Amino acid sequence: MKKIVLSSFAAVSVLMAGGYKIPESSLNAVALSSAYVANAHGADAAYYNPANMVFSDNKDGAIEVDATYIGLSKIDFKNSAGTVDISSKPESFAVPTFHYVSPAFDEARFGFSIVSPVGLSKRWSDTPASLTANEFTLKTVEFNPSLAYKLNDKLAVAFGLRAIYSSGVVKNAGYKMDGEGFDYGYNFALTLRPDKDTNIALTYRSQIDLHISGDTFMVAAGNNGGVKVSVPVPAVISIAASHTYDNDTTVEAVFEHNVWSAYEKLDFDFSDPTADALFGSARAKNWQDTDTFRLGLTHKYKKTTAMVGFAYDPSPVPNSTLGYELPDSTGKIFSLGGRYDISDTLNVGIAGLIDVKDDRKVHNTSIDGKFTSSRAYLVTAGVEYRF
Repeated sequence: MKKIVLSSFAAVSVLMAGGYKIPESSLNAVALSSAYVANAHGADAAYYNPANMVFSDNKDGAIEVDATYIGLSKIDFKNSAGTVDISSKPESFAVPTFHYVSPAFDEARFGFSIVSPVGLSKRWSDTPASLTANEFTLKTVEFNPSLAYKLNDKLAVAFGLRAIYSSGVVKNAGYKMDGEGFDYGYNFALTLRPDKDTNIALTYRSQIDLHISGDTFMVAAGNNGGVKVSVPVPAVISIAASHTYDNDTTVEAVFEHNVWSAYEKLDFDFSDPTADALFGSARAKNWQDTDTFRLGLTHKYKKTTAMVGFAYDPSPVPNSTLGYELPDSTGKIFSLGGRYDISDTLNVGIAGLIDVKDDRKVHNTSIDGKFTSSRAYLVTAGVEYRF
């Protein structure tokens, strides 16, 4: 049972593509369903494409502060025999983000972002789901400094460092645990501008292995112990192109490849030899690489900017290893938003998004039934100041 609880924690900790990920870490990204790579142009370019920082028309610095409400609907489950009809509890939480781009230093610029790339809270109160996923919560904070350099008028490159702090709590009827970790990676970006209206971009985020150290407590026996587990946040490669037309309308398309095949298994190291012998064997995951497609439309009219987006986001979780802790399925994302220029240096905006998950039938060694009604909702409000 202890191994199952920890498996739930680790599974949630690595959701960057598919599942309940949070790739939308700014107002523009929410409004455009994250079709915001080639045309990233505000302070949030520091996170989405730092190479674009040196192509900005604003040679001074910029700061953006956003607050995002995330709502997760209940998920309904019925087994094939008709004897189980249960639902998870709905969840909601708030996520702040921060982005900064420095003033231009000749052909270079510095950027810094603070975001929450992963976050989730899920609770099942009814059996059999509550046996493995009674409650688990994960909070993460990523610190991402970056440096960009313009090689010439058509080409710019950037490099950044990523540091992710994670903390989480997992509970069920017999066990509870908490754990945390601090892990590192890097990112790279390149932007080519064949003309003033067209951007072609490539971004790469490295795999980060989350090393989670936790304390466990068995309620019935009153035993304490420790455990360690390492799981991968997969590498992500994005290729994007945008074009701005004469009517100030910009269209962007993004192809995003998530290297989820790195998530082959979970292997736990228990401090207690008996627990390690009973629960420490590796558990196969065998997740699959996914290709996400994103499309965004931005129109600028005087002081107002309007944005809409769509994305098709497949799930990396195969039927054979899907569990109650992550009843994931392919999502279709719809979004819209807008900004208003209060002055030449200050603008405010709001954006919203809905992620509609497909119903999913599952038949494996532990589940035989259908998950339905899964949705995720995001609403973001933000302000950007240029100085």
